[in-house]
Amino acid sequence: MGKLSVNLCGIELDNPVIPASGTFGYGYEYAELYDINCLGTFSFKGTTKDPRFGNPTPRIAECTAGMINAVGLQNPGVEAVISQELPKLKACFHKPVMANVSGFSVEDYAYTCEKLDAQPQVGWLEVNVSCPNVHGGGMSFGTDPKAAAEVTAAVKKVTTKPVIVKLSPNVTDIVSIAKACEDAGADGISLINTMLGMRIDLRSRKPIIANKMGGFSGSAIFPVAVRMVYQVANAVKIPVVGMGGVSSAEDVIEMMLAGATAVEVGAANLVNPFACRDIISDLPRVMEKYHINTLQEIIGGVI
Repeated sequence: MGKLSVNLCGIELDNPVIPASGTFGYGYEYAELYDINCLGTFSFKGTTKDPRFGNPTPRIAECTAGMINAVGLQNPGVEAVISQELPKLKACFHKPVMANVSGFSVEDYAYTCEKLDAQPQVGWLEVNVSCPNVHGGGMSFGTDPKAAAEVTAAVKKVTTKPVIVKLSPNVTDIVSIAKACEDAGADGISLINTMLGMRIDLRSRKPIIANKMGGFSGSAIFPVAVRMVYQVANAVKIPVVGMGGVSSAEDVIEMMLAGATAVEVGAANLVNPFACRDIISDLPRVMEKYHINTLQEIIGGVI
């Protein structure tokens, strides 16, 4: 059997498959279904400094080959995550976990990351810069290289663990933003976050989602994700975590050929809660089919 392990920012993963933030809760929910220690790791639910109730309902709309969601970063806040969620996770997951962090100011990001960096269970900090900057007119940090770099630098000042910056695809030049984060000290780049989408109910003639627009995810966005991973991986010297519409072992291999060191699986978990387990189980078959001995050797291997 081929070797599935990869190295992400200095930490060895048994395999490159990582459930994406917002689709796997804080882990223990899925541990009731299967042994989640089969995962490389997982990125837990996006956590903010203060508790958030999230957006009004309805928050989800189905669409062809995907879904749109506008949950609004609902979470109990970093203090509750540390005191309540991580102890429950520790009982069922025995590997370093990826802490996904969101914020609405540079100070928010730094505070939350510093708190989570101190937790022994946390191996990486995945910093989501797709949030609106409340001090910058509501524009997402991730749409401006300078703002993304400012968040990266502030987080790096107060942390010791690898910082992986998660970028939004809703930009015209993803490479400039990735390079700005790298220059500011990021240890890795994670992409892509959801695209922006909308559905309208024909009977009421109103948007299906109360928020009107939301994050579009699912297999329909996979080609866009592969393109952006390829562009960024060829422009930076730090590892790239690829995601966006991944739903099979073949998708994982394709994403790694594009340049991803590890691959996150998002919406597929909401369709099939066993998706990540099944993808990991199927990787040896696909590796044998395409004559791959080790996954580490194919990273960025597109000709």
